[in-house]
Amino acid sequence: MRVLILGAGPAGLTVAERLRELTVSGDVDIEMVCDEPFPPYSPPAMADFFLTGRESPLYWKGKDVLERLGVTLHRAPCRALDPAAKRAELTTGETVIYDRLVITTGSRLHTELPGVDLAGVHDFKSLRTATALVERARRGEVTSALIVGAGFIGVEVALLLSDLGLDVTMVSRRWVMPRGLDPETGDFVLAALQGRGVSVRMYQPAEAFEGEVEVEAVRLAGGERLRADVYVAATGVKPNVECLAGSGLASDWGVTVDDGLCTSDPDVYAAGDVAETRDRLTGERYVHAIFPNAVNQGRVVAEHLLGCDTVYEGAEAMNSLRHLGVPVVAAGIPTGEELRLSDDGVLRKLFIEDGQITGFQLAGDIRGAGVYRRLMLSHADVRGYGTHLLEPTFGAGSIAMRAVAGVG
Repeated sequence: MRVLILGAGPAGLTVAERLRELTVSGDVDIEMVCDEPFPPYSPPAMADFFLTGRESPLYWKGKDVLERLGVTLHRAPCRALDPAAKRAELTTGETVIYDRLVITTGSRLHTELPGVDLAGVHDFKSLRTATALVERARRGEVTSALIVGAGFIGVEVALLLSDLGLDVTMVSRRWVMPRGLDPETGDFVLAALQGRGVSVRMYQPAEAFEGEVEVEAVRLAGGERLRADVYVAATGVKPNVECLAGSGLASDWGVTVDDGLCTSDPDVYAAGDVAETRDRLTGERYVHAIFPNAVNQGRVVAEHLLGCDTVYEGAEAMNSLRHLGVPVVAAGIPTGEELRLSDDGVLRKLFIEDGQITGFQLAGDIRGAGVYRRLMLSHADVRGYGTHLLEPTFGAGSIAMRAVAGVG
């Protein structure tokens, strides 16, 4: 069987790795398409890499992982797909034939603002684009940065650029990290940003990037124009689905897949930031663009390629800033009754509905996050534990283990 994987991110690499784990040599030929000039890397480790130079977390499977797995790599992006003929056309003009195709093309930073296509508006989603910007900062070519958007990626970029010595300003339509945190928890991240020198202008939405050929300013809703050496659009991410145009594969915001991560073509699968999957808590379908989901999806796809009936249990919304020195973790959805603990720089919130945890937000002290996640995903009844659930030591005690096991 000849398997072609579009993309060398966490999802694509996991597909290749799992295929090799489950087959004997020669059973599967694996080819991979990627246009980045780096070995497969872990996007969450980019900030640490730029600040410390440590390569092991970034290349978490080793720089030689593709060679060890026997993967044939094509250094060019896919331009077009023809699922009927089972072939992919690369931008070099090369055509690659496959038996099974896996789409793991990832996503990029995205905004609907006018002027986003102007030269000088940066995308910090890939190691290639991030490296180019960081190198400019280290050479002293840029000293200030303006980030439009205060979501998870915007916060990550702001902290990194500030730590690299840039004068950083962030503008936000709402509070900090509004999709993952409520305003109170968002204030904790706001304080961390300000403590590291980032100027944050909340409730001041941007209206456009302005300039003739290259961006020269960002215009705010009130008419004020802000200028900087570097501009970053970080209001959201968009799946890279351009190569699907004309392929006939079903897609909405991302590539539409079933519970086996198969697309509308039985020989084509999708995983990672490009796949539109089911939320394991709400059942709603959307793109869950985080590292753990990509890895889990990659494993499921590989097993399906080999004829297994593995069912993908669904993705989940979860974000953490702890790798950036900000102790914040949030997961699930904030619905139902709120249990809250606030004390001396610590904020802990659990959201309970029908006796089950639907979400949690921890700031300052993130102990217990793993236990809360297991309780949430297992739909455990936690009504008998009351406010003990909020204790930072809850995750270390037998009471938590009994809750996970469903014992009263």
